[in-house]
Amino acid sequence: MTAPTISDAERSTAARIGQILFKHRGWLPVPFLAVPLLVPGQQTARTWIAGLVLVALGELIRTAGVAAAGTVTRRRSRDVQRLVTYGAFAWCRNPLYVGNFLAWIGFTVVSGVFWFIPVAIVIFAIEYTLIVRYEEGVLESIFGQEYLDYKQRTPRWFGRPPAGSTHGPHDWKEAIWSERSTLLQYVVLVGAFWYKGTLS
Repeated sequence: MTAPTISDAERSTAARIGQILFKHRGWLPVPFLAVPLLVPGQQTARTWIAGLVLVALGELIRTAGVAAAGTVTRRRSRDVQRLVTYGAFAWCRNPLYVGNFLAWIGFTVVSGVFWFIPVAIVIFAIEYTLIVRYEEGVLESIFGQEYLDYKQRTPRWFGRPPAGSTHGPHDWKEAIWSERSTLLQYVVLVGAFWYKGTLS
């Protein structure tokens, strides 16, 4: 049996650190949410509206990514069956992480702890750049030139209109169902931030 090819990108130091963060990425939102919840802030109707719009936009992008890629996006293994380049993935290579970022920043806006926004951006940039370096190395190992071509034409983060077709199979029902725990977390967080506001 032939051993799997490991790309130089996957062997890099950044990718190795990213692999550790990738395996424990379920804990990464903790500082993004703990600080806005625990630190005093100035909540207003405007912060609530603006923040919840960002949360909703982030979740829409996340759901679009899951609908295109399937629930395989929730796995923590390097076993990837297909390269998804359509739908949300035609706009940027990491729509789920972009969605996470917008949602977490949205809750910070809700909290009124505005000084934490640039701190959160720096934390996100460091953590997720390393994670993505690992994921990109894995995809290069598995898909080779096909992935490199996709990488060349599609931005890593904030997207631009795709040059080619964005059409491909989407399972919106499965995506929405798979996002039920995330939506429940949002409901709990809205309640927590509302309670925080009543104490100020």
